[in-house]
Amino acid sequence: MLRPKIPTMPTPTGHVTPPAAVEPTAVVPGAQTPPPVPMVPASSRPVVQLTPGTVLALVGGGTAVVLVVGAVLVSMLLAVAITGVSVAVVAVVLRSLLASETKRR
Repeated sequence: MLRPKIPTMPTPTGHVTPPAAVEPTAVVPGAQTPPPVPMVPASSRPVVQLTPGTVLALVGGGTAVVLVVGAVLVSMLLAVAITGVSVAVVAVVLRSLLASETKRR
């Protein structure tokens, strides 16, 4: 029913160069040389040395990040809770108004 149309390759227009001919070359065996011994390259990265000051800075920075992220998450949770309570209060007030209106009639 639904068949995809496969596009055909367009024929080139203009000046077309023929493919270059590849000539075979003779392989000449060379002298056997032992494989080179792999050398371990020296590390270009400096070695990180932790002093008591840097450890204290890392701990302080990590603590600050945890406190900030925790405060943001708690404030978002509080905003959601306040919004839910306010929507519930509005629903109760509307229900009360609608119920009292139907009782008067």
